[in-house]
Amino acid sequence: MPEAHPGRPAVFLDRDGCLIEEMGYLNHPSRVRILPRTAAAVTRLNAAGIAAVMATNQAGIARGYFSAETLDEVNAEVERQLAERGARLDALYVCVHHPSAGSPPYRQVCDCRKPKPGLLHRAASELGLDLARSVMVGDKPSDVEAGQAAGAAGVLVLTGYGRGEWEYLRHAWTVKPDHVAEDLLDAVDWVIARLGAGEQPPCSR
Repeated sequence: MPEAHPGRPAVFLDRDGCLIEEMGYLNHPSRVRILPRTAAAVTRLNAAGIAAVMATNQAGIARGYFSAETLDEVNAEVERQLAERGARLDALYVCVHHPSAGSPPYRQVCDCRKPKPGLLHRAASELGLDLARSVMVGDKPSDVEAGQAAGAAGVLVLTGYGRGEWEYLRHAWTVKPDHVAEDLLDAVDWVIARLGAGEQPPCSR
């Protein structure tokens, strides 16, 4: 477990479509592809002292698409590829539940499946994070909603499903992103500027 930093801000990172290429239900570590500027983004967070925390839904276990062991191997490969590029995640939080698929314990209505904020609350409690100065980044409105429900900001990236969600579906969203970024590195730049200014800059889109 990483050392806790009381009051430390964090960037919560969705995995598929944000940290790595969206590949559907990722059932083998050989399919992991870090997105082009992911490592630079995480390295920037590391250097700034901002916690980089992966927060991801992985209901493929409940649906029977892969095992818990495979999920661990895939996440280890994400960390390995980041480490090769000098980047480090401070912690990984995963929701493996689905409300209607599979069998218990994976089939359950939980508080950790985004858009619910349980993963972020758990991370904040265990790592001593300041959610009010933190940001959830992902490629779906459920990521934005989870961040805002936890008292953090929510940023949509246009990688993964993000561009299609933003261009074609945002009229039906019940949430509005605090910012829309081309990719994770652009999102991290916005976060660092926001923290430096001590306030949230206006949304650019």
